[in-house]
Amino acid sequence: MSGHDWTEVIGAAGIFTLLVTVFTVLVVQLSKNRRARLSGGREDDYRRLAEASARAQETNERLLATIDARLGELATRTAALERVLRDVD
Repeated sequence: MSGHDWTEVIGAAGIFTLLVTVFTVLVVQLSKNRRARLSGGREDDYRRLAEASARAQETNERLLATIDARLGELATRTAALERVLRDVD
């Protein structure tokens, strides 16, 4: 092989290495970009889920307050009814 042949081999190897490097970097960057996009979507889903959970909890707290008020009213009525029944005896 002459000196010119070695230059062609080294040049071809360099170009092959460059193409493989560019392709690898491109694939890695595209996958990172896709992962970041998917992660952002998941974060939005979790945020919506947390907001819905907070709204449901507020609704449950209001419902429990209403139930507590009704139970208090029922206890008062029951006590009054017991007094009436004791008076009748």
